[in-house]
Parts: sequence; C-alpha cells; structure tokens
Amino acid sequence: MVENHVFVTTNQLLGTIKSREAMPSHLAIIMDGNGRWAKQRGQHRVFGHESGAESVKKIVKGCLEVGIPYLTLYTFSTENWNRPQQEVDMLMSMLISSLENELEDLQRNKICIKNIGSSMNLPVDVLAALDNVTNLTQKNQNITVTLALNYGGKEELTQVMREVAVKVKNNIISVEKIDESTINKHLYTQNLPDVDLLIRTGGEKRLSNFLLWQLAYAELYFTDVLWPDFTKKELFKAIIDFQNRERRFGKTSEQIYE
Repeated sequence: MVENHVFVTTNQLLGTIKSREAMPSHLAIIMDGNGRWAKQRGQHRVFGHESGAESVKKIVKGCLEVGIPYLTLYTFSTENWNRPQQEVDMLMSMLISSLENELEDLQRNKICIKNIGSSMNLPVDVLAALDNVTNLTQKNQNITVTLALNYGGKEELTQVMREVAVKVKNNIISVEKIDESTINKHLYTQNLPDVDLLIRTGGEKRLSNFLLWQLAYAELYFTDVLWPDFTKKELFKAIIDFQNRERRFGKTSEQIYE
C-alpha cells in the first residue's frame, strides 16, 4: 500500500472513523521494528522493546475509543526462541512486569486479557503471571486483548490435526463430519471471531507464521512505521483504509450491492 502523507490530526481521523459504520471486529497486529527503532537511535534492543510496550498501551486505548472488541497481538513467536538468550530473558521479564504493573489499568478500563500459544518452554513465572491476569480480568467486557505468546500458526494447525485424529480414532468424530467448524473448535482462538484486519508494522510484507487459518479473509495493511512509532493516529489511518475496501468473500461486487 502507499502511505498517505497528507497532514491531518488524530482527532480528524477519529471523526472520519466515527462517521462510518464498518469497523473491524477483530484486529490482529504483528508488532515489528522494535530492534531497528532502537538501533537507529544508537540504543540497545531492550530500549526498543520497552518503547514498543508503550505503543501497546496506546493502541489498546485507541481500540477502546473506536469500539474494536477483539485485539490480538503477536507477542512472541515459536521462532523467537532462536534470538540471543539475553534478549529472550529480557522479553520474558518485561512481560511479567507489564502484566503485574498494568493490572489496575486493565481492571479500570474493563480489558479482558487472554493468551494463545503453547505453554511448552514458557518459564513458570510467566505462566503464573498470565494465569493470574487472565483469571482476574476474565469478566471484563470492553475489549478482549489476546497475547499470542510462544505462538506459531503451523504449530497450532499441527496440534489441531493431532487432536482431531485422536477423536476420529476413538470414534468421537467421524471423518465425514469434519468441516471448518470442527477445525475452529480445536484452534487456540476457538472463542474468537476470524480476523478482519491484520496490521504489520516495520515495512516487512509477510505473515510470519501468524494466525494462518484465521487470516483467510482478513484485509492486510502493511506500513513502514516501526512499532514504537505506531500511534493512535497510525491505527486510525489503518482503520480508515480498511473501511474503504470492498470485502467480497468470494462474491462479485454486483452481488454485494444487490
């Protein structure tokens, strides 16, 4: 996509959004560019991740403003374990601190926290912090923020196949009855709607093993803006772009407007 550099204020963009009806129900974000952002400033990657955490808070509040009910953030992939151990340890420590420090704000804004991904390899203290926050916020209804942690789309689908295969073997499910609904019920995201809009920051244009099933009909929005610089203004620009697209789901334009 081509970036729009015409200067407008955040409030002007918000006003444009509020004048429209189409709003993504489920927004997913690949938060890319923390390391490069820090490097541009002569700082360690830790500085970039810390600044990226601040962007998360801003974007969650932006979603609350416009009424997006579901937000899923690619927090740590199954491939991220290949990063330097020091950086991995720092990211896990940051996650625990964020969950603990933001709990009061989560409750005040009625934000429900969920997580998807494999629990394998995750440190015990990370799992404990996740369980605590998810349990305490489970009744909050303003927005559901899902953290994709130790998540990989291929790993998720492989796990689905294993679970369905076991049920077929034990005559719980017949092969003839397997359909999209069957797959959905076994996904990590079984209680979430399919993604309407995927945003990827940082200039890369790929999915990176993220929500491969759930993104089947999502609109994709790529921006060169690095994640620490991704503000509510940038979020609103992405939403307006989404609202100006024609979503056909296999139909023709004529069928949609009949």
